[in-house]
Amino acid sequence: MPRPPKTQQMPNLPAVIKQTAWQQIAEYGAPALSLRAIARTIGITAPAIYNYYPDRDTLVTALIIDAYTSFGDAQLAARDAVPADDLVGRLHATGIAYRQWAITYPERYQLIFGTPIPGYVAPVEQVLPAAARALSAMVSVIEALRLAGRLRAPQLPEIHPAYQPMFAQWQRYGGHCDPQSFALAIVIWARVHGFVSLEIGHQIPPFGGDGAALYRYELDRIQHQFIAASAEGNQ
Repeated sequence: MPRPPKTQQMPNLPAVIKQTAWQQIAEYGAPALSLRAIARTIGITAPAIYNYYPDRDTLVTALIIDAYTSFGDAQLAARDAVPADDLVGRLHATGIAYRQWAITYPERYQLIFGTPIPGYVAPVEQVLPAAARALSAMVSVIEALRLAGRLRAPQLPEIHPAYQPMFAQWQRYGGHCDPQSFALAIVIWARVHGFVSLEIGHQIPPFGGDGAALYRYELDRIQHQFIAASAEGNQ
């Protein structure tokens, strides 16, 4: 009896392709991603892989969406594990989960938050739903703190008029929030991103075996700077 084609021997070939792509990214970096190299690794022909991903950018987009989905799942689970009335605890939990997810999946973190892949432009209409959902956990907590009158965040910049349509699209997938809550979320994200990026890049100074102590310190500073212990009114 003739041996069935290898594509028939792999009932979940798209998942195998993605897993091999993550391994390739982890070893060589995202810019080196190659459909032909993936095909060779899993023992199929290049035309077989093109049936699922006709070019590199299509695969990269699928990986980015998967990464944002995984990241969003972790953020939302961390937020919802803390009682809804403990807003500071929820913000802290999402911060801790941010670092933990990045350490667990550094190749996914680098793909969505690291150096852009030369020549690749993410299709916003495909990526935005997962990206907005991923940030929605932190934004929702900050918005709840704003509504409770507990934010200390005066003079945050307004969203530029040219980007108002994009912000409206974000809210479609990430949930309604005041522009000031979104602005503060970006400020906080930039700060924790800096620490995490240094840590997974093995550039943390010698303050311990990893960056946990410095990271917790930064989360405490963020809380002290931006969140009041009780309602003070939006400043």
